[in-house]
Amino acid sequence: MKKRDEKLKNLIKEAAAKFLNIESNRVSMATVTGAQVSKDGKYATILFTVFPSEKEKAVLDFAKRKRTEFRDFAKKNIRAGRIPFFDFEIDAGEKHRQKIDSILDNN
Repeated sequence: MKKRDEKLKNLIKEAAAKFLNIESNRVSMATVTGAQVSKDGKYATILFTVFPSEKEKAVLDFAKRKRTEFRDFAKKNIRAGRIPFFDFEIDAGEKHRQKIDSILDNN
């Protein structure tokens, strides 16, 4: 992976975390865990986890409604040639890791 691609992922991740923190209602906590960018750089998916997990659907729906606002926020806060179109998803890999950790801790 190119250094430039990795830098863009980190910038997107940081901007998404800041945006969700600003826009959050503080009922739940969303933690941005990663960003995936398409090879052509036109699309990016932001991965996050939610605590408590019962609020995942509500937070995911909220984040998806705010995609356009986040893109505007990213344009102002990320210095990059092209700002991709964004989508948000729950980080299933992180959820599975947490589940495995909890099983191992109980043994």
